[in-house]
Amino acid sequence: MRSHYCGHLTEENIDQEVTLSGWVHRRRDHGGVIFVDLRDREGVTQIVFDPDIPEMFMLAEKVRNEFVLQVKGKVRRRPEGTENFDMPTGQIEILALELTVLNASETPPFQLDDDDVSEEHRLRYRYIDLRRPEMQQRLMLRSKITRMLRNYLDDNGFLDIETPILTKATPEGARDYLVPSRTHQGEFFALPQSPQLFKQLLMMSGMDRYYQVVRCFRDEDLRADRQPEFTQLDIEASFMEEEQLMTMMEDMIRNVFAKSLEQQLPNPFPRMSHAEAMNRYGSDKPDLRIDLELVEVADVLTDVDFKVFSGPAKDPHSRVTALCVPNGSALTRKQIDEYTKYVSIYGARGLAYIKVNDKAAGREGLQSPIVKFIPDESLAAILERTGAQDGDLIFFGADKTKVVNEALGALRIKVAQDLDLVKHGWQPLWVVDFPMFEYDEGAQHWTALHHPFTSPSSDNPQDLLDNPGESLSRAYDMVINGTELGGGSARIHNRDMQESVFKLLGIDDQEAQDKFGFLLDALKFGCPPHAGIAFGLDRLIMLMTGASSIREVMAFPKTQSAACLLTSAPSGVSHAQLKELGIKKREIIGEVTAEASGEKKADS
Repeated sequence: MRSHYCGHLTEENIDQEVTLSGWVHRRRDHGGVIFVDLRDREGVTQIVFDPDIPEMFMLAEKVRNEFVLQVKGKVRRRPEGTENFDMPTGQIEILALELTVLNASETPPFQLDDDDVSEEHRLRYRYIDLRRPEMQQRLMLRSKITRMLRNYLDDNGFLDIETPILTKATPEGARDYLVPSRTHQGEFFALPQSPQLFKQLLMMSGMDRYYQVVRCFRDEDLRADRQPEFTQLDIEASFMEEEQLMTMMEDMIRNVFAKSLEQQLPNPFPRMSHAEAMNRYGSDKPDLRIDLELVEVADVLTDVDFKVFSGPAKDPHSRVTALCVPNGSALTRKQIDEYTKYVSIYGARGLAYIKVNDKAAGREGLQSPIVKFIPDESLAAILERTGAQDGDLIFFGADKTKVVNEALGALRIKVAQDLDLVKHGWQPLWVVDFPMFEYDEGAQHWTALHHPFTSPSSDNPQDLLDNPGESLSRAYDMVINGTELGGGSARIHNRDMQESVFKLLGIDDQEAQDKFGFLLDALKFGCPPHAGIAFGLDRLIMLMTGASSIREVMAFPKTQSAACLLTSAPSGVSHAQLKELGIKKREIIGEVTAEASGEKKADS
């Protein structure tokens, strides 16, 4: 139905007869001559309808935006002075000889060039939204990048192997999406949060190198870079130390940036320990385009007559840090109050600050409600450590370490964005030497910082049991511009070590056998050392296209309430379907709850 795509025509096609098909992007009537910008996924071409062909001209008068047309015509050069050098096809136009309206369109719910359309409206009519050139370019780039990743892995001996979607529920950090079984009533499949266990089993099966572009599912609260279903590039390799795998993955990402964006990333990527990243940036995925850093000042504030500082300064589980903002003294009290409200999201109970008006004047040159509580020598030490100069502002964080890291780490990014302190370019790095565990005060037991199949740095299970809080893992995260693109680790390939990890996580022998028996059994039969990584494909595309969220690089995303406005999912199902599954609905305190038949009813 066409000889060319609209966006592919150039001056080389002048005097050729072509057939184009696409949507009416814009229609203009200029003194008896009708111009139509015809659009397809590759671009836009201007079509000219001349009244010399009356029947065709009358039909052209009736077309409107989003009509689907087929046009046959002759390529010609645009008249001098009418060229559009901002368009690839801006030097040529098509003189229409034949016109077929393939389909008419009602007035669309919004114009494609309207930037003020709400996201809710765009998602409800996603098939219209996806016609926007910006959206099509993102999805085309996504396809191109995915192909590059596949080609790289194919060329390096990795096998593309699918793993099950209907699987067993295992604790991996988020809630599972459950699927009731018709043939095993009262029992459920789970949709995979990742193919983690299956890809390890493939290594035990001798597949050596595996990859998969795979859909994953997690029932968790959403945000800009999370969706209930998402795509990841999943990778695993046998007989590889983490250094070898990291080098290869780094080369793969450099290759993608060079070929798709013509951007050269550093070789090698810098590395930073988890402890250093948290100390300097309050984040395990620091954005290195921002020069601001957290500076430890607890030791000079332990004896001050200000418990907000002295209390955390004396607590080994807390920290007191300073964040110096260049030219920050220009911030108004209203702006500082807004930042105070912002850090409260992360549990901070306040945001102390000092404005440095005249450093040479000492105490008299500083402006803050807290200066009167801090002795001269402490103030001098703070100014020296932060490198503060006249016109700067110093924010303080004083609380439990977790609260300070999250609050000041987030503030660092927000202030930099607000004050235009973020450098341009790409800043990748590897974050390494993660703690193996973190202690959950509420549950009163250790939890895995990554997942329970990550290998510790020590090969001795007893070392792990004796010092869980001091144990480091063989994990690694790739971060670019403050976004975690991928995370992985060397895996546990020894049954004794795996059982020790389960024990520390509060998983007893029976629970381990019930949930992971197939893995523990496989570890007995010659498991090779192996390592892997998973990249968030949606996050990678979001980063490379400059989109504001992963919803902008997915064809049919969900809302932040995990709903699909296009199809009105989730939705109810018929009584007959529920009966087939052995499920009935009942009321519990005003809420509808699904219940498997044969199960004992819970007390209301």
